[in-house]
Amino acid sequence: MGEQGQGKPRWIAGVEPSKELLAANGTQILEIECREQPKRLRDLILAYRTDPSLRAELKKFRELAAKPDPILFIGMGASYCSSFGGSILLQTHGRLAFSVDAGEWLHYGRPVWSDPVLSVLLTTSGESAELVELFKSESESKLGLICNNPESTCWKLAKNKLPILAGPEYGNATKTYTNATAASIILASEMLSLPWEDDAERTADAFEANLDPIFAQRSELEAFCRGAANIEIVGRGAAYGGAFMSALCIREMSGYRAAPHTGAGFKHGPNLDVDASHVAIIFALGRAADLGVKLAAECNRRGGKVVLVANEDHPATDKLFPMRIDAVPEPWEGITSLLVPQALTLGMVERTGCRLPPRFQYGVMEQ
Repeated sequence: MGEQGQGKPRWIAGVEPSKELLAANGTQILEIECREQPKRLRDLILAYRTDPSLRAELKKFRELAAKPDPILFIGMGASYCSSFGGSILLQTHGRLAFSVDAGEWLHYGRPVWSDPVLSVLLTTSGESAELVELFKSESESKLGLICNNPESTCWKLAKNKLPILAGPEYGNATKTYTNATAASIILASEMLSLPWEDDAERTADAFEANLDPIFAQRSELEAFCRGAANIEIVGRGAAYGGAFMSALCIREMSGYRAAPHTGAGFKHGPNLDVDASHVAIIFALGRAADLGVKLAAECNRRGGKVVLVANEDHPATDKLFPMRIDAVPEPWEGITSLLVPQALTLGMVERTGCRLPPRFQYGVMEQ
């Protein structure tokens, strides 16, 4: 049931779980939290659109980002993955922005810490040692925070902060990734003075409409991928964040080896060793969707299997498992792309068991 510390329990997100949740296993928690995502996403969209305190906080971020210097999104693991929606949106609208790993930035970015006009730190727990150290090492006026734990060290240190509003999460990052990605995109939109409300609602509609049909195919997905030597997950743009998160989800929950790649990174590297032992999950979404379809065909020619996630219908074969999801505005595919790998993961752990037990309390956070 997670780590038991001395004294007062350090419950995830500061909330004591119900007896029913405390009795649930990892597989049950995964499904519960996956199915909770649509509601949590809608709650965040509504809050960011209507809550006066959040509107004021977004205005502060917009003013901080007014200078034309670079903007960084900094996180680790799932939080790093969720930052791509924000940095990609800024880049595609002419604003220099990057997603960087917090551990790398902490140890190797010190000489240029003063260059970005704003660094947005993302952390679900708010207790990650690297993120806490970054807050202690940099001027708070140049730092912002996106966090799911208002009781955390980072939240208390941050002057400029936005909530993830995903509620407590006890398994692999699912709803925290979804909501943190949405928060990153909304924040970037506000920095660019772009309307985001309609795109967000359209994404929430698509996410909710696609979840049940996709999850209903999880056993077939698992059977298609069963026996592969490895699973490579390929995405471009914001969907690369989805690919990275997908690999984490599969590995952490099932113990099965999976790795993420950009489209170009896979095309000019691991693509060379594709054979019949290989399965790729390729996100053919967004402005570079045609390249994803092309890459899937090349993998099939080499004998590899492909789960092709696309907005159009494609004919199934013994080597191609097409999964159609509704199109959403760029870069919101960073959210919807994750549905298929989440369903696959649930299918895998239902068959073989879950490797990651639920965690209800925070443990020791160290580098």
